[in-house]
Amino acid sequence: MDDSKLKIGIIGAGHIGGNAARLFVKAGHEVVISNSRGPETLDELVDELGDNASAGTVETARDFGDIVFISVPLFRYTELPTEGWDEKVVIDSDNYYPDRDGQIAALDAGKTTSSELLAQHLPGARIVKAFNTIWFEHLRSKGDTSLPLEARQVIFVAGDDSEAKAIVAQLIEDIGFAAGDAGFLSEGGLMMQPNGPLYNKEFSGAEAQKAIAAGA
Repeated sequence: MDDSKLKIGIIGAGHIGGNAARLFVKAGHEVVISNSRGPETLDELVDELGDNASAGTVETARDFGDIVFISVPLFRYTELPTEGWDEKVVIDSDNYYPDRDGQIAALDAGKTTSSELLAQHLPGARIVKAFNTIWFEHLRSKGDTSLPLEARQVIFVAGDDSEAKAIVAQLIEDIGFAAGDAGFLSEGGLMMQPNGPLYNKEFSGAEAQKAIAAGA
């Protein structure tokens, strides 16, 4: 994978997916964006993003990406195709909100995490939980590549594949944030979920590991 210019497929073009697309293109990466309503509904966003962006179907975004960024309401994850994910680095930015998603017993009982459910649905994918703990307005405005990593706002990551986490961490640094490694999906995913100690909190790179240790 050429780390200098990544191909990123984006599934979901709402507040998080759309702002992520803007940041990825600004950092020099190429994106294909998709949503549930069809590529033609993304013309305005693609025009804004310029030559390094295009719109496609979910399958087009999946096949295009070295990295695939998923930002859909959690209750819709089962609508994603189950094939074609082998060795794909998949960023899961989804969150479980029972009022929106309905009750999911395994999550309510703390027996698993939403990212582990996604991993079961996407066999072969290298799942990294990220971009779900940051408010979309902060994602849009707080990245600053001129700052040293310890002074940047943190975007937390969790995953069971260390190489995949490193790839996502580099992408986070490319867009002006610092990556905070929260551990495996089973532990970090719990800390990063809504109401967890890392969710919707502002930490600098220098504060990240202290925050993770305090939440463990």
